[in-house]
Amino acid sequence: MRIPISRTTKLLLALAVGLSTPVQAQAQENEAVIGSWEGKLDVGGGNQLTLRFNVALDEDGALTGTMDSPDQGANGLPLTSASFEDGVLTLVAGGVPGSPTVTGALSENGTTFSATFSQGGGSIPLELVKLDGPPPPPSRPQEPKPPYPYQVEDVTFPNESADIRLAGTITFPEGAGPFPGVVLVSGSGPQDRDEALMGHKPFHVLADHLTRQGIVVLRFDDRGVGDSEGEFSTATSEDFATDAIAAASYLVSRPEVADERVGVAGHSEGGLIAPMALGLSDEIAYIVLLASPGVSGQDILREQQKLIATAAGADPQVIDLNARVLDAAAKVIADESDPDVAEPIIREAIRAEIDKLSPEFRAAAGDALGETLVDQTVTQMNSVWFRFFLGYDPRPALEAVTVPVLALFGEKDLQVPPSQSAPEMEAAFERAGHSDATVLVLPGLNHLFQEAETGSPSEYAQIEQTMSPTALQAISSWIQERFGAGATIRER
Repeated sequence: MRIPISRTTKLLLALAVGLSTPVQAQAQENEAVIGSWEGKLDVGGGNQLTLRFNVALDEDGALTGTMDSPDQGANGLPLTSASFEDGVLTLVAGGVPGSPTVTGALSENGTTFSATFSQGGGSIPLELVKLDGPPPPPSRPQEPKPPYPYQVEDVTFPNESADIRLAGTITFPEGAGPFPGVVLVSGSGPQDRDEALMGHKPFHVLADHLTRQGIVVLRFDDRGVGDSEGEFSTATSEDFATDAIAAASYLVSRPEVADERVGVAGHSEGGLIAPMALGLSDEIAYIVLLASPGVSGQDILREQQKLIATAAGADPQVIDLNARVLDAAAKVIADESDPDVAEPIIREAIRAEIDKLSPEFRAAAGDALGETLVDQTVTQMNSVWFRFFLGYDPRPALEAVTVPVLALFGEKDLQVPPSQSAPEMEAAFERAGHSDATVLVLPGLNHLFQEAETGSPSEYAQIEQTMSPTALQAISSWIQERFGAGATIRER
C-alpha cells in the first residue's frame, strides 16, 4: 500500500540579463537553472523525504520539467508551470494536491539553493543541490546479478477462468530434482514479477535466495502489468486468487517440481490471496504469509493511517480526519453496492468530515483540502478493488487452512501492524485446531522485512537492504524442513 505524495516547488533566483532580445535573454537566463536539483525534506519523526526537480528547456526556450519523490516511488510528475517573474523562478506541479511551494536564493556559484518549503501554512528549510548529471541509481547490494548458480526461464501460463495468459520467471536449482516449489504473490497495487518498489526488488531477492536453497520459484507479473494479459483496474483480491491458482498449477506441471510439494507465498495483500487460493485448489501443499492482514481492510487501514501519520509528525486533526473519512466512506460502501449511486454520497460524506475541522486549520490548509483531494479520495475508495478490500475479513479463510502455514511479521511494520494482525491469525489457527501453524514476529523489521529504524514507509528507499537475511532464512528453512528432500508430507 503506497502513501500518496504531494510536493511542488517555487524557487527564488537572481540572474544576470544578457544583451539580446527579451525572448533570447529569458532563454539565456533559464539556462542557468537547467538540470536536476535535489534535497532532503524533514517530514518529522526523524524521517526525511528526498525531493528532486528536473528542469529543462522546451523547443521555445521556456522552462519545463518534472518533479520526483523517489523515496515514495513517485517520479516524473509534470511541472504545470515553470517561469521567471522578476528574477524569481517558480516551479509548480499543479496536478499534485496542495500545490506546495519552495522558495530560495541561488548560491553565487550556481550549485545550491537555500530554500524554504511551504505547505498548509507551515514552512520547513530545504537545501537543494544541483546534481552532476543524472542521479546515481540507489545502492542495492542484495540485488542478484548474473551469472546465477541456477537456471532461469521466462515463461507464460494460462488462467483459463479469466481467459488470460500471465507472464513470469521460473528459477530452479541445478542438479537432480524434483524440487519443492513456491509461487510468489505480490502485495497491493500493480506489481511486476520482482514486486519492484522504491528501488528495491524484493521478489527477485527472495527468489534468488530460495532457489539457492534448493527450491523452485515462480514469480509473475500481475494481470495487466508487464507482459501479463488482463485488466488490473477491474480486478479484486478474489480475481488475483485465480491467478495464483493458475501459477501453482503451472508449477505443478513442471517436471523439475515435486507436484505434491508446491506452495504459495504472499506478501501483504498476497497473504490475503494465498488462503483464498488454497480454498479453491487441491494443488497447494503449504502457504507462507508475509506481513499479511489478520483483520478486515477497514481495520488495517485505520491503524495504518494513524501509525504512519503519527510517525511523520502529522497534526492530530489530520490523523482524526483520516479515520473519520475512512469510516464514513466504508459505511456508504457497505450500505450501497452500486458504485455510481455511492459516488456522490461518498463525496458529500468526505466534504462533511472536512467541514468539521476548525476554521483556522481549514484556512491554513487552503487547496490541500480542496476538490482535487476529494476527487482523488473518492476515486480510490469507490474503486472495485478498494470496495472489496474494505469489507473483506480474512479470518474465516484462515480458519479453513489445513496445510502447513508460516506467517511472518516485522516488528516495526506500520502498514500491517503485527500487534493487530498476528494475535488474530494465531487465534484463527487455534480455533481451527491447526497442528502446523507458525506465527512469528521478527524484531526490528518493517513491512518489507528490512532492518529499519522507525518502520515508516519513508525509510524504504533510504535503506540499502532489500530483505533481511533473518527473514530470508526463516522462509527457506521452514519450507525445506517440511517439503525438502526426505521430508514427510502430511495430508491436508
